[in-house]
Amino acid sequence: MIRVGIQGYYNSFHEIVARQYFKGKEIEIVPCMTFEGLFDSIHASKADFGIVAIENTLVGSILGNYTLLRESNLFIRAEHKLRVKHSLMALPGQKIDEIKEVHSHPMALQQCKAFFKKYPHIKLINSDDTAYSAFEISQDKILGRAAISNEIAAKNFGLELLARGIETNKRNFTRFLIVSNLEENENPVRNMDGINKASWVLTLSHRTGSLAQLLTVLAAFDISLTKIQSLPLIGQEWTYLFYIDMVFDKIDQYQNAVKSIGKYVEDLRILGEYPAALNPIQHQQINSLL
Repeated sequence: MIRVGIQGYYNSFHEIVARQYFKGKEIEIVPCMTFEGLFDSIHASKADFGIVAIENTLVGSILGNYTLLRESNLFIRAEHKLRVKHSLMALPGQKIDEIKEVHSHPMALQQCKAFFKKYPHIKLINSDDTAYSAFEISQDKILGRAAISNEIAAKNFGLELLARGIETNKRNFTRFLIVSNLEENENPVRNMDGINKASWVLTLSHRTGSLAQLLTVLAAFDISLTKIQSLPLIGQEWTYLFYIDMVFDKIDQYQNAVKSIGKYVEDLRILGEYPAALNPIQHQQINSLL
């Protein structure tokens, strides 16, 4: 049995990712209401793996999770991309004109703002989790309240869909990381077969043009950057951490690049080396879980 920690409650998007990624394997879902709790559950050996949302195509990076990942010393084992489709749900028999409040995670509310312009009487309220917002309505039989979540949550919590696909932009994808502890004395990557992506966090040396020179070295080894995110290093004013994702075709060129960047980098930590995710899972494939 594989224990998989997720941020959020049962039937959340994180659980959908867990079941897609570990398809065909027996897993136990370990719900955690915060990302801090998710990382803690892995450190405490309550979960073997964790599913961590890291960026969304509409609202960008989830910045706090970069810091949690760096400070946790967990290792990225894989990534997974999910087409996120939001639905509005309430107790059976409710009409949208009867709904006074809609509860959901702030990111979900932000992704659906345009839909609610047609319903100015509805108050949008932030909650910790999309799926738990649906569960509360079901558990407490709350009339006049709806939740934004996914269709799996509606079905399993006995709620009725008031509207499907209410996200403003239909190209709404979230990238998730699958993380775990490194075992004692474990080489971070035992087998590099199929590895064509890496995630780093680094600080730059105090040399003029260090960032430009670093990027030049990576380009010389045919390494393509897919993301670069800077965040301040707390406690060291005007010093920045750079989180970098990259893809490559030849593992030996990547390994040579790692050896060649020393004079441009003050500190480098490899967060993970793993296979790049396939194309985002389309909604019709999610329906197989319903």
